[in-house]
Amino acid sequence: MKITSTVTVADQILEFYQSLTPPAKLPKKVETLNPYQTDMGWNTTTQFYQKYYADHNSRRMLFGINPGRFGAGITGIPFTDPLCLEQHCDIPNPFNKKTELSSRFIYEVIQAYGSPQSFFSSFYITGMSPLGFVMDGKNLNYYDLKDWRKIFEKEMVHWIKSQLTFSIDTSVAYSIGQGQNLKFLNQINDKHQFFGEIVPVPHPRWVMQYRLKRKQEFIDEYLQKLNS
Repeated sequence: MKITSTVTVADQILEFYQSLTPPAKLPKKVETLNPYQTDMGWNTTTQFYQKYYADHNSRRMLFGINPGRFGAGITGIPFTDPLCLEQHCDIPNPFNKKTELSSRFIYEVIQAYGSPQSFFSSFYITGMSPLGFVMDGKNLNYYDLKDWRKIFEKEMVHWIKSQLTFSIDTSVAYSIGQGQNLKFLNQINDKHQFFGEIVPVPHPRWVMQYRLKRKQEFIDEYLQKLNS
């Protein structure tokens, strides 16, 4: 008789988030955004993953950069600001409903794909760093730090390995962004052979800030690549 594990993908994800600590070599002037260590952030994170990931589905991974202070840095869910969490995922939350451009675009992609339920049953969004960073009150991308490779590479390899245990389809992964994040993900993948292929898609903030009139074109590009 086949025995199915009672441990779901949601259980594994939540355990992973609870284990996160910032890199030991992070400069002291950099503040870490870790919503999984706050009561409100952990509550929304738990509700989200238990709603959409309480199964054993195989999923493909999408890699962003790292959480920002108006989105995943408070909600705990990549590319999901408090407004999208409430309006699209039906998860009420106590956070200020300040919108984040990247989150708005990703949820337009999700709606075009079908629904949050259908999208999240097939895909798992993460970041090269699942923790966010702030310096001087502003969002900080991991690769903006001096000596960022020495600070992050070992940690990122560990984080990716940990997340690959979540029943991940390793035939392909997606880089959300076509610049430094894609370059580094490719370098790590060339070295460790985590995925068969890395497929880039445009970064949502770039689309919303600089190519807004062509937004539908980029939504279509996402759908074409995710469905291929």
